[in-house]
Amino acid sequence: MTDRKNNFRIRKTLEVSKDILKDCTLENGGIVAANSGKRYYPANAKSYYYVWPRDAAFACLASDMVGMHDIPEKFFRWCLINAEGFREDGLFFEKYYPNGLKAGMNFQPDQNGIILLAAHDHLRKHPPGNGEEVIKEVITLAANGLCRIWNRTHLTMVSNDLWEERFCFPHLEENFTYSLAACIKGLQCAHNILPNEKWIDIAGEMKNRLERHFDKHFVRSYGKLADTRIDASVMGLAYPFEVYDPEDPRMVSSMDEIENKLLINDGIHRYEHDDYDGWMHNGKHMNKGSGSWPLLNFWMSICYSKRNNKEKAEDYYYRVIDRLRDDCLIPEQIFENNIQSSVRPLLWSHAMFILASEYLKLVSLT
Repeated sequence: MTDRKNNFRIRKTLEVSKDILKDCTLENGGIVAANSGKRYYPANAKSYYYVWPRDAAFACLASDMVGMHDIPEKFFRWCLINAEGFREDGLFFEKYYPNGLKAGMNFQPDQNGIILLAAHDHLRKHPPGNGEEVIKEVITLAANGLCRIWNRTHLTMVSNDLWEERFCFPHLEENFTYSLAACIKGLQCAHNILPNEKWIDIAGEMKNRLERHFDKHFVRSYGKLADTRIDASVMGLAYPFEVYDPEDPRMVSSMDEIENKLLINDGIHRYEHDDYDGWMHNGKHMNKGSGSWPLLNFWMSICYSKRNNKEKAEDYYYRVIDRLRDDCLIPEQIFENNIQSSVRPLLWSHAMFILASEYLKLVSLT
């Protein structure tokens, strides 16, 4: 177990995280979810050598936090110049090849939202470089793209959740809770940079709809049919999207439900009965049962930091730190056995480590 009075392990993990940010940032500005071409990457784990805008946006937030400001500026340029179809429709799809061609055709609205938030964060917190106009164009396109496909209570396109496993359908007037929160915050961020009444009005309509997503806890999705199961992603309503205060009783009950249903041993799982493990055999998914996701522990740590509960924030944080190998590479999942193999390292895991570290103030990030 880590000596919690000695932050050597945290400082080492921070330096490794900076290296992973560099390893996953490509020459053309794209940011891959994991650099499967590196020697440290497990041969029997699924290849994540794709650009997921969501993962990249979290990486941008972390990069700005550690002073690596060139990474976001290059990435936003990649979005504008390389991401197939973005200039035409202002929408981000599932994932992209490094050259920008679509590698998945499912629409994931939360990716528009988190890109808008990351762009806002970069422009507000750091002196703009040569890429300011590029970033503003990305903001305009992404915000207009969301507004174009919103119809009072729902999106007019079939949408995929952030885990890429479920869909919401327009004829059922349904939205994923996490995705809707991302869109609300994204449009608010866009309005803060480039004031536009349409953007803020639609964010208000979305917020009114999100109010109906609560039933003892925030449900996974709501519409004519509701999926009332808990999903760890609803932490996003408190962070980073800040649609609800983490002390709001609805968020408290949602976090309690996550802890009651999804916390197994030391780690939080995405949802109940999750099978995905990222473990491959001769090109086939083995799906022998998921592990816990370190990034979700860090997410919960941030939520408790925002609730001024440092003890619980540190507890969730160290539950991951204590289980890292000596190389401090943070995997996608941690299993309760020595058989299954995970994507390792996962960029999003390292990004969430940096973000949680900033809230805890255990070490200097720069």
